[in-house]
Amino acid sequence: MLGNATEENTFPIEAPDGKQIQIPIRVDDATDPYLELQQLQQAQDPAAIRDYYDQHGYVVLRGIMPDEVCDRAIAAYKQQAKPYQGHLYRQTSSGDAEKNRFSDNGYLLNSILNVQDLGDPALAEFKQASLDVITHQHMYDAAQMILGELGIIVQSMYFEGNPATWAHQDSYYLDASEIGRLTAAWIALEDIQPGAGRFYVYPGSHKIDMAKNGGDFDIAFSHERYKQLVINVIDKYKLECHAPALRKGDVLFWNSKTIHGSLQTAQPQFSRSSMTAHLIPSSTGFLQFQTRDRQLKLKQIGAFQVNCPKDQEKWLNRQVFNLETRFPQAFKAVKKVVIKLVTR
Repeated sequence: MLGNATEENTFPIEAPDGKQIQIPIRVDDATDPYLELQQLQQAQDPAAIRDYYDQHGYVVLRGIMPDEVCDRAIAAYKQQAKPYQGHLYRQTSSGDAEKNRFSDNGYLLNSILNVQDLGDPALAEFKQASLDVITHQHMYDAAQMILGELGIIVQSMYFEGNPATWAHQDSYYLDASEIGRLTAAWIALEDIQPGAGRFYVYPGSHKIDMAKNGGDFDIAFSHERYKQLVINVIDKYKLECHAPALRKGDVLFWNSKTIHGSLQTAQPQFSRSSMTAHLIPSSTGFLQFQTRDRQLKLKQIGAFQVNCPKDQEKWLNRQVFNLETRFPQAFKAVKKVVIKLVTR
């Protein structure tokens, strides 16, 4: 059941496990724990933010992305990516290439995967503006603080609408070779309304060991069973859903084992323009489906080294992309079989 905002700073909405919860509508500067945490770190405890992240499996850093960087990314998206008529790789379809799909209110639903791989000159400004977000110096500094060493960006996404992501751990899909060392960042490019598909986490869930990707819980043929397992874990351990209010420029970092996702859309009139970046420590490798070591294809972009797995500036990758878009069903079938083989 969806609700309307109360007179106070709370908004009723349904959590992934079906429970009714109240989430904050806006940031209250006077009582916000994350602002207090940043002030504590600056004043007397240089480890305050990292300690909070380690204990809870996530942390919010307020206002670390400059407004103008956020605004440029949205403007470039609206100018180039939103009206784009071609296929692009998508996060919401397990990496398949698709054309834009929009909600009834005109917001992109199939979010764009790996902006660093874009190669069409018609998307050049959008690509650069998006990269300016995820490779910003403030992101570099924050990631190094969270990871305890230099970070490498292995994946990125751009969102406008809400794909209503199910409750999951990133580790099931991708992680550092040292399980649990990957971190990810959700970057608010605008003020995120409570019913627009607010990002949520289950604090402390990163300390729970769940079934690995494979066997009865493999992603290729048993994905729905894994999704139900996550809900069962939430119920078993009586985990509580938190969906912090996020303003433009705020960044939420979470651990690869932290259960998270996006809440249902209760206010479809609002967008949720945002980006994510997934990072591994530079001392580790990159693991896919908890079984497959992936070789990184790195470029130095801004402050970061960035993995470009399907770089469309390369001729061979463009040929593969063309085949994928011409024979999508055949590619999907082959992909499922390959994934099953590597996760069994």
